[in-house]
Amino acid sequence: MLGPNGAGKSTLIQTLLGFCPVSSGTARVLGRDICREAMAVRALVGYMPENDALIANMTAVSFVRMMGELSGLPSEAALERAHEVLFYVGLGEARYRKLGEYSLGMKQLAKLAQAIVHGPKLLILDEPSNGLDPPARQRMIRLIHEMKESGEMHLLLCSHLLRDVEETCEEVLILKKGTIVHHANLEEERRANKRFVEIETSGNDQGLCDELERIGCECATAGPGRYKMTLPAGFELKEIYRLAAGRDLQLRRLNYRRDTLEDIFLKAME
Repeated sequence: MLGPNGAGKSTLIQTLLGFCPVSSGTARVLGRDICREAMAVRALVGYMPENDALIANMTAVSFVRMMGELSGLPSEAALERAHEVLFYVGLGEARYRKLGEYSLGMKQLAKLAQAIVHGPKLLILDEPSNGLDPPARQRMIRLIHEMKESGEMHLLLCSHLLRDVEETCEEVLILKKGTIVHHANLEEERRANKRFVEIETSGNDQGLCDELERIGCECATAGPGRYKMTLPAGFELKEIYRLAAGRDLQLRRLNYRRDTLEDIFLKAME
């Protein structure tokens, strides 16, 4: 879930979890009504908030155990699970240290541990890699991939870091001023756009851009022997090959330019 500051991302999450009152309408999470079945929703959902919500003078294992109990686990089961998830996220050796002594990266991992201690069906991650150094970010991204590939829970990632979303997500929902302005499958979105082409040539390409424009392409030079083009509707690529052959010009590479997530996001903001 993407959107500029103030788009309503955190408000939507907190409303789904019952932290914000609903003035009208409703929603369902995993088939449960957020107004009438708020406690059932919370039992099924794990939430890693953007801001710290840790108790500084508690040890990690005590805090995660308490969060497990609040999610409905019996005390002994919550303690066992607390040890398991702290080892899973990489805090096993530090589980008896007080949370106030943790670094930023360790606090992020502790927030992740408390979110998954009860085995949720849906995990909501709000800015999980925010402020992390590169090694800590890679660790967080790896854990997200592992949880996603396990197939045991659905993941909703809320982030302003487009690179994180591109690396981990299959679908994207973009909000602007409290409204959904775009929703798409990322791979389908990238495959669908075949109007943008890049070519790389070898040989005398003087005047090539002008000739490409004469057959209907919008063309721009991207470097020595490299061109980016926007093709008109119904254009056939064989016209480019025919033009190159007529000039005795070698085409070393021709491929469709895939839209990046940044391209998709900026178009949605327009």
